[in-house]
This record gives sequence, structure tokens and C-alpha cells, in this order.
Amino acid sequence: MNDLGRPPSNRRSAVIEDFARSELFEHTFQEGMELVEETAAYLDGSGRRDSKLLSRNAALAYAAESMRLTTRLMQVASWLLVQRAVRQGEMAPELACEQGYRLGGEAGSAREVGGKDGLPHPLNQLLDRSARLYERVRHLDRRMYLDTDGEAEAPHPVRSQMDRLRGAFSG
Repeated sequence: MNDLGRPPSNRRSAVIEDFARSELFEHTFQEGMELVEETAAYLDGSGRRDSKLLSRNAALAYAAESMRLTTRLMQVASWLLVQRAVRQGEMAPELACEQGYRLGGEAGSAREVGGKDGLPHPLNQLLDRSARLYERVRHLDRRMYLDTDGEAEAPHPVRSQMDRLRGAFSG
């Protein structure tokens, strides 16, 4: 038994269920889904027009950054939907612990290497907001899915890479 009066394996489930029922989850879920919708509207609307006005190099950076943006938001939305499934009793908290349902790693941004100049301001704003949201969700993921000793579970290296490849080619 642990300090919560539950066996260690049940403690993690309780943490996951508690978060899924929390106001923090509700707020994060709402913010994430609104950002997904806002991003889709921009990229399908004024973002298309903006991208046509860019130089060749800026257009390439726009394409790369918009792909990173949508990938980041898909990862966040997927994670949030798993937590909502736990909340609604459609998924066991133990299943949500599996690596395939955890937040994936994020590739660095070309903007970090100085590619921000020349990109449309609305795209830069969406990139910044999505990066902040991703970091908050990544922090939540790490806090919720710690093992009973307080150490983060080490992902299986081959499985992690296979999951990334599967994700990259399934879209």
C-alpha cells in the first residue's frame, strides 16, 4: 500500500482518473480543440493566400512549419481524446498508460534555427501557441504516467521508433 491507501498499480489509475475528471483537463481539452479548429481554418483559408505571397524559401519554411504545427496539434488532440475516453469510462486508465497512447516526441522547429523571419504573423502566433500547449500537455503526460518509484517509464527504443514511423506514414 502507498500513502494514498491504494496498491501502487491502482495509484496511477487513480491519478489518471482524477485528472480526467478535473477542471484542468476540461480547460486544456477546450483550449486544445479550439486551437485545432482555429489552425485548420487558418491553413485552409487565409493561410493559403498568405503562403502564395511568400518567396520560394519562405514558402518552403511555411510548408515545413505548417506540417510541424498540424503534427504537434494531432499529437495533443490524440492525447486529450484518450484522457476524455478515460473520463467517460470508454477506456481503462491502465490502457491509457500504454506507450502508444502517450504523447509522442516532438521534432525541433526550423524557426529555432532562424527560420521565423518571413513567415506570416498568424502562422507564427499559431506555432507559438501550439508549442506552449504541447509543452503543458507533455508536462501533464510525464507527471501522470510516472512509475510507482517516481521515475519516468523508459520507452522501448525500437517500439518508439516504429510508432513514429507508423504515425508518419499513416496520415
